[in-house]
Amino acid sequence: MTKFCSLNTVPAGRCYIIMRIDADADLSARMRALGLQPGRRIQVMRRSPFHGPIQVRSGQTDIIIRRADAAAIHVRPCDPNIEHSPANEPECN
Repeated sequence: MTKFCSLNTVPAGRCYIIMRIDADADLSARMRALGLQPGRRIQVMRRSPFHGPIQVRSGQTDIIIRRADAAAIHVRPCDPNIEHSPANEPECN
């Protein structure tokens, strides 16, 4: 079984698939408005130091997310060079 990680804990430079968002209705609506929803493939571009925001890329759009909000987004790793398939995705570290 693949383990999900919170977006606020994963390293930069890798691709992830959003699996779920555990947040109140307001934050969930904000994330959906930004295009962040389950099934979406994102890349973590940069993690700011000192618990600052996280920059992710979804398609052609870069999005800055507060670290506290990123904790509600659960992801699993993907390989951006292959078609999505649970059989060829690594475990979340």
